Amino acid sequence: MAAVDHNTEAEIGGASAPPSRRVTVTVSDGALIPDRGEKSLFSAWRIAFFGAIAMLITLPILSPTPYRDILVFIPDGVVTTFQVTVISILISLVIGLITGLGRISRVILINRIATIYVEVIRGIPLLVQLFYIYFALGQLVQVPRLTAAIIAMSVCYGAYMGEIFRAGLQSIPKGQMEAALALGLSRRQALRKVILPQTLLVILPPVGNEFIALLKDSSLVSIIAVSDLLRRGREYAAVSFNYFETYTVVALVYLVITLFLSKIVSFLEGWVDKRGVQS
Repeated sequence: MAAVDHNTEAEIGGASAPPSRRVTVTVSDGALIPDRGEKSLFSAWRIAFFGAIAMLITLPILSPTPYRDILVFIPDGVVTTFQVTVISILISLVIGLITGLGRISRVILINRIATIYVEVIRGIPLLVQLFYIYFALGQLVQVPRLTAAIIAMSVCYGAYMGEIFRAGLQSIPKGQMEAALALGLSRRQALRKVILPQTLLVILPPVGNEFIALLKDSSLVSIIAVSDLLRRGREYAAVSFNYFETYTVVALVYLVITLFLSKIVSFLEGWVDKRGVQS
């Protein structure tokens, strides 16, 4: 899978080394995607996932107070977390598609606007963007907390999605477009009916990875008082002073969700690979 822009890449061996001697190391800020070839009953993913679930079940049984109370207190925060994540990822996909098309556009003005958007947004931390939209722009236009969170997440991840779409579009052989034009399709029709369907297939795994990363980054919205999972945990801890127990549960819930989603991404990668082999 091609690395997206906020992954860290390094080449061992140097640029002067022959291609056979170079090794590319890719480190992603998303969740670790489980290896599809790993069949061991005690794989790292199974140990982490089922271990976290076991702890979430065992802790309330062994110590109902406060663990059971915490689990009863935070479910609405989980709902809000998913609400912010799902809406943001959908909007960022639209922004990413437009940006990706703009990045490969032959129209200089459109290309420059899309490129400037990507460079500016990627150069500003997400937390700063949250503060800017909610507090700075809030002096001009009052934006509800949840709306501000969704806007900031969508705008930020739209830039990364734009690069994923750009890479996906450029990965399709140029012969596909030429063949579509030769069959009498316009460039727009060829893009919509031939290029984009293949692009969507290619970018499914990295988009899934971004979904996981966005879910984790959604914890930042608690800073502007959005009642997400982390915020609800902070509220409980502030009242009960059970900080260790509260943040243990919050961490375990995040871990279960991200590991579950990473498994789905792994299945998507396998499905895309099979489709690639069949085609």
